[in-house]
Amino acid sequence: MDLEDYLEKNGVWHRFLAKPETIHTADASRETGIQLNRITKNLVCKTHDGNYALLIVPGNRKVNLRKAAQVLNTRNVRLLGFEEAETVSGYAPGGTPSIYHKTRMNVVLDSALLDQETVFCGGGSRDRLLELNTQDVIRLENAIVADISE
Repeated sequence: MDLEDYLEKNGVWHRFLAKPETIHTADASRETGIQLNRITKNLVCKTHDGNYALLIVPGNRKVNLRKAAQVLNTRNVRLLGFEEAETVSGYAPGGTPSIYHKTRMNVVLDSALLDQETVFCGGGSRDRLLELNTQDVIRLENAIVADISE
């Protein structure tokens, strides 16, 4: 099942938005005119314990790995390189959505995103964004909501 099938099967409101191919949120914002704080960084990481996690933060903020480690109850967290992140998530960086990944991961959504009714994330490829209700991301991924950015 692909991302679109998953969304349809689960009755999730969504909207795909085509754009030129980008990797970074600032470039996606510039190309689409969408405010940077509404486009998420979906960062695949690995905990000290060997578990994978997805950290979701607004595009205009930086993830704080110390805060993320505390929330995940582990000693430390490291971001994965592009190749390993793609292997774990099933999506190329720049196209990683906030939901439905190849590997089941703990998901932490930055509390700053609660200010947005909807957010834009990678749409499964680098040439589109996916708009989702923020509460659907939390519900579908059983996400932990916490302050993990600065």
